[in-house]
Amino acid sequence: MISFLGLDVRGLIEAVGYLGIFGIVFAESGLFVGFFLPGDSLLFTAGFLASQGYLNIFILIFISFAGAVLGDNFGYFFGKKVGPAIFRKERSLLFHKEYLEKSKVFFEEHGPKTIVLARFLPVVRTFAPILAGIGAMNYRIFLFYNFLGALLWGVGITLLGYYLGNLVPNAERYIVEIVAGIIIVSSLPSIFHIIKNREIFMKK
Repeated sequence: MISFLGLDVRGLIEAVGYLGIFGIVFAESGLFVGFFLPGDSLLFTAGFLASQGYLNIFILIFISFAGAVLGDNFGYFFGKKVGPAIFRKERSLLFHKEYLEKSKVFFEEHGPKTIVLARFLPVVRTFAPILAGIGAMNYRIFLFYNFLGALLWGVGITLLGYYLGNLVPNAERYIVEIVAGIIIVSSLPSIFHIIKNREIFMKK
């Protein structure tokens, strides 16, 4: 069994197949309900299973890329549609109109970096495209960096699992450590970026 934080990731992949992998990546990339899904460990483990002959690596990287791109697009257009309605009132219990303005300013200045870096932050990657839509980020710019982020994350982590599965003996024993390392290392630029620009959302 290949597990991550108590979840049998290998069993999940074998149960849902290619279509399920696509659905999980899609949901985690842009649906509110997808924030709890195991994207990093799923992609890495799927890549590892492909190295062992259980999955086709070419089909796998295609559906991983497609799920990531389409999921982000869904999140963007969802945010673009519901954002103005949510923030219509000047002030409400949870939503302030000023937050919408701050989102627009943030995505005008930092949108491209945010869309790419958010891919490597669990939970954040689910909400980043929604916030980009709410913040009315230029769609052509969003789409380009959406493709880039999907390539680096969806294809990159899958291929990493594939190649380590071929190179490292008994790599399945170290999947938890490897995935945790991927999350920590890939999160550092994002965390630095958030800390550096936190004043944008702290301004009154």
